[in-house]
Amino acid sequence: MKLWTGFLLVNFVVSQGASAAQEPTDVLVKFKSQRAMIQYSAMSLRGGVKVENLGFGNWAHMDIPPSAAAFINFESLRNSPLVLKVQPNYKLRVIEDYAQEGIVQNPNYLAEILTIASLQAPPKAPELKPELPILISSTGGKGEDPLLKNQWGMQDIGVKNAWKQARGKGVIVGVIDTGVDYTHEDLLDNMWRNEGEIGFDNQGHDKSKNGVDDDHNGYVDDVMAWDFSDNDNKPYDVHGTLIDALLKGENLGHGTHCAGNVAARGDNAKGISGVAPAAQIMPLRFINKEGVGTTAGAIRAIMYGINNGARVLSNSWGTEGEDPKEAGDNVALKEVITGGQEKGIIFVFAAGNGHKGVGYDNDTDPLPVVPASYAIENIISVAAIDKDNNLGKFSNWGLHTVHLAAPGVKVFSTTVGNNYTDTIIDLFGLKATWDGTSMAAPHVAGAAALYWSKHPEANWRAVKKALLDATVPIASMKGKSVTGGKLNLDKL
Repeated sequence: MKLWTGFLLVNFVVSQGASAAQEPTDVLVKFKSQRAMIQYSAMSLRGGVKVENLGFGNWAHMDIPPSAAAFINFESLRNSPLVLKVQPNYKLRVIEDYAQEGIVQNPNYLAEILTIASLQAPPKAPELKPELPILISSTGGKGEDPLLKNQWGMQDIGVKNAWKQARGKGVIVGVIDTGVDYTHEDLLDNMWRNEGEIGFDNQGHDKSKNGVDDDHNGYVDDVMAWDFSDNDNKPYDVHGTLIDALLKGENLGHGTHCAGNVAARGDNAKGISGVAPAAQIMPLRFINKEGVGTTAGAIRAIMYGINNGARVLSNSWGTEGEDPKEAGDNVALKEVITGGQEKGIIFVFAAGNGHKGVGYDNDTDPLPVVPASYAIENIISVAAIDKDNNLGKFSNWGLHTVHLAAPGVKVFSTTVGNNYTDTIIDLFGLKATWDGTSMAAPHVAGAAALYWSKHPEANWRAVKKALLDATVPIASMKGKSVTGGKLNLDKL
């Protein structure tokens, strides 16, 4: 694994099964109608192929087993009179690459880094995901957050003045990522709870554990949203150690760090505060511990958020252009984001962290980061800056495709296990911090929640305009974004 500028960003990779010699068997299919989907589903079941409705635009997921490939395959689907479009179910992967300040990049340092990592590796996640905390904490807490002073980004964007007018109350933000540590002391009270799955049913059974879809939304016992990777009701941020991350690209708690930036509980005398300290966090996990997810999983997460009350979707993932077909061919992903406009949804995306940690222009690069660069109106794309207003050397930009900048270098936030940090490793001259456009995007998602709590009647267009207007010019973003500036809540 190469070691370069630190960032945490999810990345698309094309299914390994897709090649000239072997067509993809894990596919997404757009049928001509719901009736056509039902008709095809009835036929395919005889061959052991399940057609899973993705819940929008007549799209479905099909994983074709070898036993059925002779009569149901990519080519036959493409030629079927019932089908409008077929595409691979593109895989998604967490990319976690770390830099060491002051060290010449050299593969020989890997052994030294691993030795150091073994000395301070974070604890493994529990074998079983923690039980869902149904009720809000009874201990609560009241008073200034003691670690707020460590959050340079919060000071920089002017949260304290903004909090005098709004705190995000009543707004649900879907964090689509690797999951969230929903037991974290500073996130617990702001986690979204599904009221339709809490309390007792007509038989006196606890609805959170009765194995029944009490609210008829298609998910059983989804008290705190859903895990679309493990297909269960515990969207916990299952993570590995630093060694796991370096050797295997495993998740280090990316989703929990992002969630803290959005809406860690404010004024509870604990830890930090998010930009919107009274907003609700809806954890939508589709990336597993190994850092892998799929387009189908992302779409299910998006649709769950849309259908269950989220108004803002925070997305610190996207392609880094490893295959030219990725950006153009992922029609299903484009359609589900565009469809969010009718439901009034704002999508905040990380602009991307460049090639090997060196940022580039999403406007002109042949392989721009997507979905951030999609020409879809309800997307806001965010670059990363440091405390001195410099564009992060890893951060992508784009006069037409990137909208604004926000704090994204050495960002202090919540981490798995009731922890807080801005640093991944800092020993013997080797240092890596939580850097990335992945960290910048949640600041803007939190700002959207602030505005919506102050203006609940506003539509997504008004929210986007307000956020783009809530910027101040900085030299590093001149000619590199739509606004040429960074987020400033004094103007929101």
